[in-house]
Amino acid sequence: MTQKQAETFEYQAEMKQLLHLIVHSLYTHPEVFLRELISNASDALNKVRYRQLTDQELLDKDKELAIRITLDAETKTFSIEDCGIGMTKDELITNIGTVARSGTLEFLQRLKEDQKDTGDLIGQFGVGFYSVFMVTDEVTVETRAADKDSQGYRWTSAGEGSYTVEEIDKPERGTRITFQLKDDHKDFAEPFMIKEVIKKYSNFADFPIYVGEDKVNTVEAIWRKSEKEVKDEERNEFYKFITNDYDDPLASTHLNIEGAGASFKALLFIPRRAPYDLMRTQQHKTLQLYTNKIMIMDDCKDLLPEYLQFLRGVVDTSDLPLNVSREVVQKTQAMAKIKTALTGKVLQWLKRMANKDTETFLQFYKTFGQLFKSGLNSDFANRDKLLELLRFETSTLKGGELTSFKDYVGRMKEDQKEIYYLTGDHRDHVERNPNLEYFRKHDLEVLLLIDPVDAFIIPGITEYDGKPVKAIDKDDLELPKAAGDDEKKDDKLSESLLGLFKDTLKDKVEDVKVSKRLVDSAVTLVTGKDGMDRQMERMMKMMGQDAPAGKRVMEVNIDHPVLKNLSRRYLANASDPMLKKCIVQLYESAQLMDGELPSRADYINRMMEIMEEATK
Repeated sequence: MTQKQAETFEYQAEMKQLLHLIVHSLYTHPEVFLRELISNASDALNKVRYRQLTDQELLDKDKELAIRITLDAETKTFSIEDCGIGMTKDELITNIGTVARSGTLEFLQRLKEDQKDTGDLIGQFGVGFYSVFMVTDEVTVETRAADKDSQGYRWTSAGEGSYTVEEIDKPERGTRITFQLKDDHKDFAEPFMIKEVIKKYSNFADFPIYVGEDKVNTVEAIWRKSEKEVKDEERNEFYKFITNDYDDPLASTHLNIEGAGASFKALLFIPRRAPYDLMRTQQHKTLQLYTNKIMIMDDCKDLLPEYLQFLRGVVDTSDLPLNVSREVVQKTQAMAKIKTALTGKVLQWLKRMANKDTETFLQFYKTFGQLFKSGLNSDFANRDKLLELLRFETSTLKGGELTSFKDYVGRMKEDQKEIYYLTGDHRDHVERNPNLEYFRKHDLEVLLLIDPVDAFIIPGITEYDGKPVKAIDKDDLELPKAAGDDEKKDDKLSESLLGLFKDTLKDKVEDVKVSKRLVDSAVTLVTGKDGMDRQMERMMKMMGQDAPAGKRVMEVNIDHPVLKNLSRRYLANASDPMLKKCIVQLYESAQLMDGELPSRADYINRMMEIMEEATK
């Protein structure tokens, strides 16, 4: 066969920067290159094994599915070969010549600037192959796709600005990667070194890994064993292999479900750290789906509702035929039943953890709580179970401490009929909210909802244990009476002055009322009875969604010295222009406190005018 001349391709601009970042700045563990190459080879073998179930015309159909590593210490050469699915020319260019995902470069640069170790994350971006350039200056990839009429190709690059692709004679399917090691990494040409790295990172690859003639790894479906049969070290090792994580998992559980419309075995893990963008679940892998120990999907998002897709692990079922297509898998009744059963078991596991291993549960909640809580608005079948697992900070607990609805209710005062909450951006800001003053004075606990997700889920929780859940910055709040509350009403604020407040602010507020909730502050703004939670309104605007700004109700504290002074000034001269200036200034002060002041310049200029008048 006459070979065509090699073609040269330029890397796209972003790829050049990414390569430089990976090779020169990012990796701190050079042995990670072997983990990434084995992971890619294992994926290729899984794909061809799946293809063998339905395609009798594959090239080398009876060849043993294995990964083979060849070393030469004298020449410092390294070669890793698989007989997997292989690649076509277009796949070579697409899979190796481009960045896997937009935003990858920006994110990795940010990690570098923050001086964070990214060795555990790199495989998640689909660019782990390039870790090989840490240990070599040039790489050759020879590959042939699994179809009998396929053509072999050689890809070569020094990891700089370009790469070449040329046709070659390659009789067998699969991929072989070859390179010469740099002098300072020549130890990776020694069998003992490679075997140690394989046992550390890739012991549970689905296929045998040979170094020379020696089979190194343990090929074992540990998820099919009982929990007692598997050591913690084995579990952690398996987790690290399937996730490319360096850390042990936070927690794990074995499941063996028989009957009830679904039969499966599973080994599930909660990672210790969240993926780089937790709320975008489509951008990170979840569970691997096996049928009788054969992987049919390496990222089966249909096994779990979106709010549980922080979990990693394996689900193995006999309820699906081996030759079912991936598209059909998603629509089968068996999958729906597995998803229902799996979700229920995960929530049971989290409940046990919350009751018996509180520290681990709280660590999980602080890491994955944002995504987990979102299930309250989507999984109505499990809503009650999710409610029990929610945790919040409160006005009576130290910052960072969390409590459940159940424990909050257990601490409620005898005459307290409602569960109180207040939303905000962060604890310091919420604690300065004037609407908390009455509750602090009377030692009434308030849930402080400072997670952005809370603004979306809490308005949908109308009650818990028969007790209404109410925002303390709502106009229709009924405050429990306390001793002495009715004794202080020496009302010097005439109805006429209250009318002046309403007239002055008629285009700005829904109403002006005498406040029962203020103790130390002069005024506050609260949401009208039918108004949208202000934190929710703020969040929707940040996301570019239409959120009609509802007018607030202004409450005034008639016992505050400023209000008493205004009342006296009003009685002396109802036309005094300073009255309206002060009223607008009070209103904008409340806006400033809420982070909603539209013009600071106007506010400051008016404040200077009032100060000038006061200092005459």
